[in-house]
Amino acid sequence: MLRQDIFGIFASADSWIALARIITKPMLRDYFKSLEQKAPSDPPLELNKIIDKLAYNEAGLIPVITQDAASKTVLMLAWMNKQALLLTISTQRMTYWSRSRERLWKKGETSGHVQALVSMSFDCDGDAILCQVDQTGAACHTGRADCFYLKVDVEKQQISIKTQAKKVPYPDEKNTHK
Repeated sequence: MLRQDIFGIFASADSWIALARIITKPMLRDYFKSLEQKAPSDPPLELNKIIDKLAYNEAGLIPVITQDAASKTVLMLAWMNKQALLLTISTQRMTYWSRSRERLWKKGETSGHVQALVSMSFDCDGDAILCQVDQTGAACHTGRADCFYLKVDVEKQQISIKTQAKKVPYPDEKNTHK
């Protein structure tokens, strides 16, 4: 019998990218459309030019799906502005924009649970980023391995808690990746 829960439907990174498209403001993607016919044998594109063409929302943010490079588990969905993206690339350590704190947030700065960048990809529309990471410690601020611990059972119309929290102390109790 097929699993009929939401977590099963969104088990792949491609599914999370599709979800991220739904929650971002639709933007013109003519530049990325022009890339559709490029081949692997074509010359590489300049990274800074692509970064400038990304479809940041009206707040200057773009969704980032963070996935464990080894297990392929989706760990979290967070946001980056251009500065966070450039810092992530230059340091190879995940840096996000915290919407609740309204500042840059270097993952693990208070918990020690860092994410080392392994690979980064932009989706076909330039409106989402997929980062594969080596995760040290928990990815979620609750101390869980990932942020997707609320398992939805569509058939029963219930939500169950997938894993137990291991409280990680933060300087404030705000959710840091919303």
